[in-house]
Amino acid sequence: MSIVDWVLLTEVFVTLFVIMDPVGTVPIFLSLTAGRSQETARRAAWQAVAVSFLVITLFAFFGQQILQYMHISLPALQGAGGLLLLLVALELLTGKEEEAVAHQDVNVALVPLGTPLLAGPGAIVAVMLFVRGIDDGADVVAVALGIVLVHVSLWLAMRYSLPILRVIREGGVLLVTRIAGLLLSAIAVQLVADSVRAFIAGEG
Repeated sequence: MSIVDWVLLTEVFVTLFVIMDPVGTVPIFLSLTAGRSQETARRAAWQAVAVSFLVITLFAFFGQQILQYMHISLPALQGAGGLLLLLVALELLTGKEEEAVAHQDVNVALVPLGTPLLAGPGAIVAVMLFVRGIDDGADVVAVALGIVLVHVSLWLAMRYSLPILRVIREGGVLLVTRIAGLLLSAIAVQLVADSVRAFIAGEG
């Protein structure tokens, strides 16, 4: 008997890779770390991944209990995450993110990078569903390994996006920032729309 369910591992990895989107995270990461030192940006990359991993793991073990205890539904979690991301997206689109970037004590690795961008409602719900379907030890290893591999992919994407920052210079950063704001606003609106749709379906 295999110690890993390779089919489940592939399913977990592909699902979370699509939801958490390491490649799509790059422009947002570059925008939020623009104006900071290379060392600070590198630290932000692994801190964001660590925060995301911690949040995902916490919800994998205790997600259902946490939501039930606080009387929070999954659509409410989606809506809250969407609104938070929308605020960040608007700052990127209007250029007001520069004020926050100027303060080195503002840790963008925690919010919005670590959560809700990486460890967002979609990833949290997906992990909770995978954990709910675990039957044996091979499933546990598959889900755990899938989560770890996705977070390694996220770190690699952000860590090696830093040379891009040196190449594109200030004008390129401004362009990337606006594109990131547009993408992030679309993600935020989609989260809110899914939340509203789920509420309506629940009421129906």
